Amino acid sequence: MLDNAPRGTICIEDIEIGMVRSLRKMITDRDIEMFAEVSTDRNPVHLDEDYAQDTIFGGRIAHGMLTAGLVSAVIGEQLPGHGTVYLGQNLKFLAPVRPGDMVLAEVEVTEIDHSKRRVTMNTRCIVNDKKVLVGDATVLAPSRKFD
Repeated sequence: MLDNAPRGTICIEDIEIGMVRSLRKMITDRDIEMFAEVSTDRNPVHLDEDYAQDTIFGGRIAHGMLTAGLVSAVIGEQLPGHGTVYLGQNLKFLAPVRPGDMVLAEVEVTEIDHSKRRVTMNTRCIVNDKKVLVGDATVLAPSRKFD
C-alpha cells in the first residue's frame, strides 16, 4: 500500500475541514479469495472467471465491500486514525473493481462537531481517474482529553 501520511492518530482538536488522507492498493486475486473466505461471500462473479464472463461485468470483479474496506483502512489508520469509532457509512457503487486494479481510497473532512467529537467525511475510491465508490462516513474521533 502507498499512503500519503503516516499511520497513527489525529485527535479531534487537530482535525480541520478539508483535510484529506488516502491510500493506494492493487487488488489481487489473493485479496479477493481471502475476502471470500473471511466474509463467506463466495458469489462466483468474484471467484469463477468462466461464470463471470457471462455476467454484465464480462469478467471477475472484487467484492464491493472489499473496496469499501480500503476507506475503512484510511479512517482507522490515518484520519482520524487509531482510536476512531465508526458511527455510520453510506456507499454507492459506481463501477466494478477488477483483479489487478490499483484503487485510490480517499477521505475528506466535510463537517466537525467538536462538542460530540463527531467528524463527517466524504469517502471515495477511484480506479484510473474514475470514481468506483462514493459515500459519506461519520466517526467518533479520539480526543487528547481522554488519553
